Amino acid sequence: MGMQTGQGKTWTARRVQSLRTVHKISGYRSSDKNGEWLTMSDAAAKLGVSHVKIRRFIRDGLLPADQVMRGAPYQIRASDLEDERIKADLARNTPRRIHDDNQESLFSAI
Repeated sequence: MGMQTGQGKTWTARRVQSLRTVHKISGYRSSDKNGEWLTMSDAAAKLGVSHVKIRRFIRDGLLPADQVMRGAPYQIRASDLEDERIKADLARNTPRRIHDDNQESLFSAI
């Protein structure tokens, strides 16, 4: 995230974990995995879409999401995925690719 420690070192997962432990700081809400809060990947998996689609929902204001700071993971309330506007958008936009087992490959196997 571009920030350095007090000693000018880069932050690693171990350093962040150590700092949180020492100062009794909990992780972001979606890290609890209790089902109430989701990461962008979790939300995408739940809706069966890509994280790009979730990012678009957030950008367009359809899906509320919190970020502790710029670059941090989005925290998405699971219940917000049930919004009618999101359901309508998903119903309107069907997948553009159709998988067909009978389709021959354009390229031959080498």
